[in-house]
Amino acid sequence: MVTRVVMPRLSLTMKEGTVGVWYKKEGDNVEKGEPLVEVFSEKATYDLEAPASGVLRKILVQEGVDASVNAGLAIITAPDESFSEAEISVEMPQAVEKAEKRILASPAAKRLAREHGIDLALVKGSGPDGRIVEEDVRRFIEETRGILPKVKEIIPLSGFRKTSAERVSASFRTVPHSTVVMEVDASNAMALHDKLQASYTAILVKAVAKTLAEYSIINSTLEGNQIKIFEDVNVGVAVATENGLVVPVIHNADKKSLGEIDAAIEELTQKARQGKLAREDLTGGTFTITNLGMYGVEFFTPIINPPEAAILGVGRIVEKPVVVDGKIETKPITMLSLSYDHRIVDGAPAGEFLRKVKGKVEKSFEIEG
Repeated sequence: MVTRVVMPRLSLTMKEGTVGVWYKKEGDNVEKGEPLVEVFSEKATYDLEAPASGVLRKILVQEGVDASVNAGLAIITAPDESFSEAEISVEMPQAVEKAEKRILASPAAKRLAREHGIDLALVKGSGPDGRIVEEDVRRFIEETRGILPKVKEIIPLSGFRKTSAERVSASFRTVPHSTVVMEVDASNAMALHDKLQASYTAILVKAVAKTLAEYSIINSTLEGNQIKIFEDVNVGVAVATENGLVVPVIHNADKKSLGEIDAAIEELTQKARQGKLAREDLTGGTFTITNLGMYGVEFFTPIINPPEAAILGVGRIVEKPVVVDGKIETKPITMLSLSYDHRIVDGAPAGEFLRKVKGKVEKSFEIEG
């Protein structure tokens, strides 16, 4: 039986993914359930498993190439089983083709431009039909010497970085962002942290999850002309890895205890940094928390993680003078910044939501269970 291997949909907004490493080559035997190919998507790697046992007869999308969701990546058949190439090409969506403006340049010119990190689009060609030759690149180097900075390293915008760049750009371009900010007294959160050894992120996830259950409009998405409010409260937590940010999800966070949330965050963080997050770890998020406090950041404006309606940014805890009963005292203060989709939420309910989160953090012992 001919089995098609296709690009999986790993999130509601995913349109395409990138093929990473093929763990098998054409002609190899494969077993159902074993890792077959690495797929880059949603700022993480995912090992796509073989959907059937047999022989990997044909690889349709090579390493480093983008493919749309449900595009055919490979064909698995039984040993000696025949299959029709024409039938496969008709039935299966093909890899995404990128149309780019072609720049005419000689191989020597391209090689020299790569060595010096020069964008050939900036170079004027003197050859036939404007073709760029090596001498054109050398002349450009001389003309810009001391003007353009020297390039130390070139990092291709692909894989994690490409997905991240596309998602951030799409979010900022299509979603009208607005942000509200509040100072929060972290005294009780610090005491709870010391008592239970629970992370500050876990305390925030618990506070946010309880508040999302009360203010469901924040726990939503916009599809066409409809606002869809989610029943489940699934809180994503941004995690920094060597390859960029990933956002593993704590499902049904509103129904979990603080200890369960803390354990889940620790497990997901370890899996993220080892590149072992499963598909279910990355999908289904309805709200995101991103914490830059450990880097000394006091305040920042986070960008919404589509298709969610809002994201909470968390800054560092710092001792600040405050007035209490007419007297100046110092207290540990953190800044919370809520970016929200202004098409879904207005400033007043966004402010009320953040005020409720602030109240729960400041009364942290109430969310201990």
